[in-house]
Amino acid sequence: MVTVGLAIDFMEILRLGIDGQLSVDPSDVETASLDFGLLTRGQPLAVLHPVSAQDIARVVKAAYGSNQGMTVSARGHGHSINGQAQTTNGVVIQMSGWKGGNKPPRPHVWAEERYVDVWGGELWIDVLKSTLEYGLAPKSWTDYLYLSVGGTLSNAGISGQAFNHGPQISNVYELDVVTGKGEVLTCSEDENTELFHAVLGGLGQFGIITRARISLEPAPNMVRWIRVLYSNFSAFTSDQEHLISLHAEPSNQKFDYVEGFVIVAEGLINNWRSSLFSPQNPVKISTLFPTSGVLYCLEIAKNYHESTAQTIDQEVEFLLKKLNFISTSVFTTDLLYVDFLDRVHMAEMKLRSKGLWEVPHPWLNLFIPSSKIAEFDKGVFKGILGNKTSGPILIYPMNKNKWDHRSSVVTPDEGLFYLVALLRSALDSGEETQSLEYLNNQNRQILRYCDEAGIKVKRYLPHYTTQQEWMDHFGNKWDRFYEMKMEFDPRHILASGQRIFTPTFPSLSNMPS
Repeated sequence: MVTVGLAIDFMEILRLGIDGQLSVDPSDVETASLDFGLLTRGQPLAVLHPVSAQDIARVVKAAYGSNQGMTVSARGHGHSINGQAQTTNGVVIQMSGWKGGNKPPRPHVWAEERYVDVWGGELWIDVLKSTLEYGLAPKSWTDYLYLSVGGTLSNAGISGQAFNHGPQISNVYELDVVTGKGEVLTCSEDENTELFHAVLGGLGQFGIITRARISLEPAPNMVRWIRVLYSNFSAFTSDQEHLISLHAEPSNQKFDYVEGFVIVAEGLINNWRSSLFSPQNPVKISTLFPTSGVLYCLEIAKNYHESTAQTIDQEVEFLLKKLNFISTSVFTTDLLYVDFLDRVHMAEMKLRSKGLWEVPHPWLNLFIPSSKIAEFDKGVFKGILGNKTSGPILIYPMNKNKWDHRSSVVTPDEGLFYLVALLRSALDSGEETQSLEYLNNQNRQILRYCDEAGIKVKRYLPHYTTQQEWMDHFGNKWDRFYEMKMEFDPRHILASGQRIFTPTFPSLSNMPS
């Protein structure tokens, strides 16, 4: 147990030599104690707003040298679901959203080399704005851009471009990392290689990312965004898998983005057919629902430049001809590239205006082997979920060969696997099926079904509460994961909110490690 007096003494030590701001302001501490999930609460003693890797290193080094059980957790935009960036009796490093006159370095674009150096707390939306000034952009994205670079690289970072370019962690050249010993190390394929691969997808366990060098490509001006519907799951997944098999084809013979989602209730049609879209063939959507009550939407996009706009219709028509969607359900729109990438933020603004954003989010993200996706559809989409849901349900396949097996991320042991993301919100509406308890129970039911059906899922953005569960999650990667933890964070100071390791200090020697 850390006494208040000892904690205050430690805070005094931390204030020495820090160029950023160390705050014990109640509002800062309150913000750092919560996250997007609103499912758990941390109890940090202080919040550091750093302006350099050295600021972070001083804090971590002080924690490493302390006998008081202090922990350090890096927090980006606070979009974790289960308290992964929180800490108790420790310091939260607030990587995004800076206070005071000093600020961390801005993105530095190397236009000729086609990469950008960015601060670990930089939001992807700001990375995009900086690189677009040079006509360039990162290759792989997340659906939501108001996430920190360090946050997504500590998990994987996925969206509809992953089939083509791999996740964001497959598009990084170099990192600066503050380890759990307070060392600032540069790592890449050629330098500190083991640390480089461990940190990518490493859930913050080996170091705090303070700089990332990210690969860039020429940015398009426009995007043709298309949505089509399916009532047959096999046709839907066959078409998705066909489209991602084209990843090696020339750019004019493939889509640049492939995603999809499940519609289990007619009420969600309005979410599907947003005001951005106009149907080529107007149709009463309710007439499309099959007896199963489930529809599937394929969402695809093709990038283009205004100079090549005359060929986009022909290219899209060629690709669509080979698909087996409901012919009367084609919705399409053209929009600026930046608006397409930032599409979820527009939805966020609408939800915020209705008070529906800052609510509990019991999200469940699963990687599912392609050989079992039809079984999952039958048991979950057409079974457990019924005709009620409380948010989007994404489903799209990815190519495993686009993922570097040396990273810490765990994926199913098949060449193709699907992301299924149940992005639900718990609402205090009086409707039982929208309650937090109901949705949490349903998540557990889904996981139990997968276990009983032999569907070997791997959780993305994983959350477990025992080390045995973590060992099962990592499988044959666990031994290496543990070795790297012992080397780079031997006292288990970093990212304790993940609940993988318990901090080890002399005064806590009676606690399990």
